[in-house]
This record gives sequence, C-alpha cells and structure tokens, in this order.
Amino acid sequence: MLKFALLGFLAYRPMTGYDLKQTLQRSTANFWHAELSQIYITLKKLHTEGLVSSVAVEQDSRPDRRVYTITEEGISDLRRWLRTPDTEIHPSKEPFLLKLFFSAPVEKEFLLTQLRIQRDLHQSLVDAYRSQTAAIIATAVARAPHLQRDALLWEATRRAGEVIDEAIVSWLDETIERVRQDF
Repeated sequence: MLKFALLGFLAYRPMTGYDLKQTLQRSTANFWHAELSQIYITLKKLHTEGLVSSVAVEQDSRPDRRVYTITEEGISDLRRWLRTPDTEIHPSKEPFLLKLFFSAPVEKEFLLTQLRIQRDLHQSLVDAYRSQTAAIIATAVARAPHLQRDALLWEATRRAGEVIDEAIVSWLDETIERVRQDF
C-alpha cells in the first residue's frame, strides 16, 4: 500500500523521499504512515519497476538530493489501483488495546494513569485535525484552486480521523469511569 501512497503524492508533483515523508505526516498520518527508511526502500523498488524516474539534484555543502517523478506507467498503475474496489475490511493492530486486554493484574491507579494518557493523546489528535490539518487543506486549495476536488476528499479523510478519535476519547472516558468505579 505504501507504493500507492507514494505514487499518489508523486502524481501531484515531483518530490524527494524526505518531502514524501513530510507530506505523509501532514496529510495521511491518521490512516497511513511510513518510516523514512520504508519510503526509500519503496522508491527504489518503484524506480526498478519503471513506475517512477529520478534525478540527482546537486546542493551546496550537502549531499545531492534525489527527486522522484511518477512515470506514465506509474500513473496507469495508480489509476488501476484507484479503480479496484475494496471489498473487505483490513483489520488494524492497536498495541494499547492488546495491553488493555491483559491488564487485569495491573494496579488500578496505574491502569487509570495509562487510560488518561491515551485519552490526552487522542484528544490532542482531535484538536490537531480541527485546527492544523484543516488549515493545511484550506491553504493548499487557496494556493492551488484546481485542487478543489482533491480537497473535498482530503477533508473527508481529515474528518474521518476527527470522528474516529472523538469516538476513542468518548470510549476512554467511559472506560476510565468504569475502571474507577468497578476495578
């Protein structure tokens, strides 16, 4: 899937691996992310497959930057993937839920602290989706009005992150109260 995330971003404009990492962090982190090392490995594979091309750009007092551009073959591959319906739900892994599942032996106050930490983290995400992420989308459209259609879908995925994390905050509030009263 990282392959298609990278191809999708490169369909907007040529970028370096580092640019792609920054773009992922600012746009899709609530549902898709990758480490820089994964990005570079995938870019190398995409280059080998002819889905991207690259050029080295010299920099003063720094190593050369490698800028990647999607090829026609890459655009075709991306469009083929976009037109393939998703017919199943892909389960996610949630380390905190696994830990919570087995936390009966843990002291009540420690468990409550962990739940509150998670609540604060998810509330921070909700706040970021409402302010920072929404502002990034608005700025992108203001600078490039031709991306209005893209922005509609970016907003939909931003809103999904907001709604999901609001639900998690609500669930954590409920769980904190149940643990406080009944644990």
